[in-house]
Amino acid sequence: MPEDFDEELDEILNPKKRGLGRGLGALFEDEEGDYPTVDGDESDMPTTLRKTVGIDKLFPNPDQPRQFFDEKAVDDLAASIEEHGLLQPILVRPDKHSADRFEIIAGERRWRACQKAQIHDVPIIIRELDDRATLQIGLVENLQRQDLTPIEEARGYKRLADEFGQTHEAIGESVSKSRSHVANMIRLLGLPESVQMMLIEDKMTAGHARALLKADNPSILAQEVISKGLSVRESEELVARNAGRPIHKRSKKKSGTSNKDSDLLALEKSLSDELGMNFTIDMKNEKSGRVNIDFSNLDQLDHILHKLTENK
Repeated sequence: MPEDFDEELDEILNPKKRGLGRGLGALFEDEEGDYPTVDGDESDMPTTLRKTVGIDKLFPNPDQPRQFFDEKAVDDLAASIEEHGLLQPILVRPDKHSADRFEIIAGERRWRACQKAQIHDVPIIIRELDDRATLQIGLVENLQRQDLTPIEEARGYKRLADEFGQTHEAIGESVSKSRSHVANMIRLLGLPESVQMMLIEDKMTAGHARALLKADNPSILAQEVISKGLSVRESEELVARNAGRPIHKRSKKKSGTSNKDSDLLALEKSLSDELGMNFTIDMKNEKSGRVNIDFSNLDQLDHILHKLTENK
């Protein structure tokens, strides 16, 4: 057996030594809980305290970035907690008005699931954090979870930019997304509230919504997109026709290769934007093929692994 085998195994089982974050931690069910930190050196973080408390001692952060909780996801998590227990502690800070109560910074969905699972005592991590640090950690932690609605995600990015002065590039690095993805998501907030609600209610995708950004009457066209079940490409063409602009057809590939279906190309673009990495689908025939994801650093690889294992 090679002499460096033990070192390689240690690196795999202790991903922090390689600079990888929460994705690989989740893969190996890291019970310590990796939470985002505020700006600055991590050594400046307040001393943490770990303990177990009654679930009734916790209450949600009124400024919680997440506004919608998928009840099915909470039910699934509750079932997992009933079987395996709560593996990751809930991050909290002391209540300003009561010595034995704690405000949830990160982990409200786990708290809700524990209530459904009728868990009476939960592990917590206590940090002394001010309102600014609490908001920043809550935003980044939720954005890293990847299951926000597009509008919640966009609002989170905008708050990090407006309230903490972070550039789109810096925000992208903190959540393993590209700068262009962050910028494109924030642009969705320019849509009318009625269209934003369609996104929140999962009636259309972010790709459809981006197509409507160029429309003079996005609310009306959004209804047509939904009623006709248009693809992203068809939505783009609808907006172009409505504005009297010419419809640009996608250029054909070189001879010897087949053109991809417009819906497939739209799906590739949507997933590439979602991941912040180039995502391609190569179909061998009508029923089988393969997907390719290009990553340029270990943080992006970690992000891919987290996406593949976040529901385990």
